Amino acid sequence: MQKILFVCLGNICRSPAAEAIFRVQYPEVETDSAGTSDYHVGEPPYGAMQQAAAKRGIAMSDLRARQFTRRDFQDFDLIVVMDRANQRAVEALRPAGANTPVMLFAPLAAGFGTDEVPDPYYSRDFSGCLDLLEAAAEGLKRQLGGA
Repeated sequence: MQKILFVCLGNICRSPAAEAIFRVQYPEVETDSAGTSDYHVGEPPYGAMQQAAAKRGIAMSDLRARQFTRRDFQDFDLIVVMDRANQRAVEALRPAGANTPVMLFAPLAAGFGTDEVPDPYYSRDFSGCLDLLEAAAEGLKRQLGGA
């Protein structure tokens, strides 16, 4: 089974939402999420993000924030990041010889024309973020060979 890790800054908005969306859309893939910071370790996803996701039938209350580690390169087949800053932070931890791909998520969203998923913790646009994440998840599913 393929294992995919979704990564953002605090692991309370974008990456847990991406994980929750992807596990609904593509349950045959094992998913997890993490943050590059330790700001929210052990906390559930941000309440406003959970509420916006719940309106779409996406449950994520079972998830808890954790920090990205070097071991994630070993444990996952693909690491998907929400923006360039987090991509740099992940790559800075890459162990010598680790070849796990790290890719930006937003470019997979057809019709959005962006390379980064804006952080709704700051923008407050939780619905817009979910629109982008759902479209990117569809793009990733297609790239992985799913229907």
